[in-house]
Amino acid sequence: MFGFILRRVGMLIPTFIGVTLVAFFFIRLLPGDPILLLAGERGISAERYAELQHAFGFDQPVLIQYFHYLTGLFHGDFGMSMVTRRPVWDEFFALFPATLELSFVAIVIAVVIGIPAGVIAAVKRGSIFDYSVMTSALVGYSMPIFWWALLAIIVFSGWLEWTPVSGRISVMYFFEPVTGFMLIDSLLSDQAGAFESAFSHLVLPSIVLATIPMAVIARQTRSAMLEVLGEDYVRTARAKGLRRVRVVGMHALRNALIPVVTTIGLQVGVLMAGAILTETIFSWPGIGKWMVDSISRRDYQVVQGGLLMIAMMVMLVNLVVDLLYGLINPRIRHR
Repeated sequence: MFGFILRRVGMLIPTFIGVTLVAFFFIRLLPGDPILLLAGERGISAERYAELQHAFGFDQPVLIQYFHYLTGLFHGDFGMSMVTRRPVWDEFFALFPATLELSFVAIVIAVVIGIPAGVIAAVKRGSIFDYSVMTSALVGYSMPIFWWALLAIIVFSGWLEWTPVSGRISVMYFFEPVTGFMLIDSLLSDQAGAFESAFSHLVLPSIVLATIPMAVIARQTRSAMLEVLGEDYVRTARAKGLRRVRVVGMHALRNALIPVVTTIGLQVGVLMAGAILTETIFSWPGIGKWMVDSISRRDYQVVQGGLLMIAMMVMLVNLVVDLLYGLINPRIRHR
């Protein structure tokens, strides 16, 4: 088991280096000078431009800049924003609770709907419900998140006026954040209606963000259930006269959940990628919107640090899921 863990952890090192290369060179491939964008319409003199070039290290060769960036990372320094002059680490964790809250609610919605839908579709294989679930899952997986977001805003916020268009809470409410999670902070505040406002703002973006993970989980659950339902021990349980609900829930579903749990863990990366578009469209003040704004401003340090920290979280979740899967299925340890 120790060798299995060591191999999995060792695989993170080249992945980490690869992510730093992508994060560092990706933003530099985009057109636009960050110093000129920072100066704005006021313009900047040649002397001041040279000073800023030297201050930010842009006058050095790119490989030297990358080496300094990598050295800083190993010392825990993710850089400082060129625009706000605040450490990237501080800005990331100031906005991270908003993204975590949105992603957590989205994955809960995806699991609560996706697993039962996949189980029923497998049990009723070939029925109208089965075809409806699989068609909906295919559509949900194929359609881009930004398209779902725009449709949801038009229908539920525009025509029906059920939910707010953007933000985390109405401007009517103001209180000092305690945890950074708006649902919890609104409950802790003494302002009536704050929780309802926070909840109504969270519903639509979380449902939109949950569409792709929900589709993947439903399809994976159906596939795993169909495979398990044909096993000998399931047929034996049926032959004993056990109730169908018990056979499906106690015998089939427990074994089918092994690959489903792995799939759920892998959806963290999908949620992070989807959050960038979802937060931008719904003006959700989280990591995704922060990254998009930083890319438009060519804030190199923020884009590099943000991409790297998101990648590190995804790698950590995947590592945990990989190790748990190795514990559940011993055959995996020997691969």
